[in-house]
Amino acid sequence: MRAIEVGVLGATGVVGQQFVLRLAAHPWFRLTWLAASERSEGKVYKSVAPWRLATPVPDDAAGRVVEPCVPGRGPKVVFSGLDASVAGDIESAFAAAGHIVVSNARNFRMDPLVPLLIPEVNADHLALVAEQRAGKGWPGAIVTNPNCSTIVLALALAPLCPFDVRAVVVSTMQAVSGAGYPGVPSLDILGNVVPFIGGEEEKMESETRKILGRDGGRAVHPMIISAHTNRVPVIDGHTMTVSVDLGARPTPDEVVAALRDFKGRPQELNLPSAPQPAIVVMDQPNRPQARLDADLGSGMAVAVGRVRPCPVLQTRLVALGHNTVRGAAGAAILNAELMHAEGMLD
Repeated sequence: MRAIEVGVLGATGVVGQQFVLRLAAHPWFRLTWLAASERSEGKVYKSVAPWRLATPVPDDAAGRVVEPCVPGRGPKVVFSGLDASVAGDIESAFAAAGHIVVSNARNFRMDPLVPLLIPEVNADHLALVAEQRAGKGWPGAIVTNPNCSTIVLALALAPLCPFDVRAVVVSTMQAVSGAGYPGVPSLDILGNVVPFIGGEEEKMESETRKILGRDGGRAVHPMIISAHTNRVPVIDGHTMTVSVDLGARPTPDEVVAALRDFKGRPQELNLPSAPQPAIVVMDQPNRPQARLDADLGSGMAVAVGRVRPCPVLQTRLVALGHNTVRGAAGAAILNAELMHAEGMLD
């Protein structure tokens, strides 16, 4: 298979660095272009990217000169790690210039013509791309991945949809890396829990219903979701406690079986970034834990445990996912892998 040349927008940021690292040895994609803001333009990547990852900067990227985010200069396929404050105009300009933009930014997630994609859950929503091109007049396209906490919740709920999900109450314990770098001030987070993350609850409530909805998400899922989001002193890994009202009233064993049996299009196609399995069900009463389980499936699996009856709704469980891998760069790369497998990047 001929490697597809790809680029990264916002390559110097935390998410951009994850893109650079995960694309360095990718079997399908070859990273040939790095772009960032004007202050990094024309400089060598290793000198302007304040590297925050444990693995060293990949050699192929370290000496590459960073270019401006100008449409038409980079390869056809670009991954976007841009901040939402600038992503909207830049990503739409790239799509208008014929690029396929696989984005981690929030700007187009709720656009009715843009897929909000979790490949295991709603691969069929990629059909929106043809309508997007016709409706917006773009020769290129934009495909987005959801908010990091939404991905964990939606993956945990997807196997339960056949049981008729009616209502969800979810409380998150979200890692500080989800706030980017330098993140939350130490005096705010050490020995503390911050019970507010701006816009996060609204994203979880709206994005999950779009992802699990019909007609590309334009007919949202009718479930009711109430989200409480909290920042906790954990480096990586978003944990959440979830109570679900299931109309079919399954037993805990039936819920566990549905979670264990779940697989999606990426697992069927054996995509390079697809975790096997997508959901790891844990039997221990004190798992999942962020320190022990966030890296399952190379950070791409969602761990679920403590499945048990709920006296208020019907079923309750604990879910965990890696927020900067499955919740960001890894999710976008898996989206691109699915698009390539379906012949959409040719």
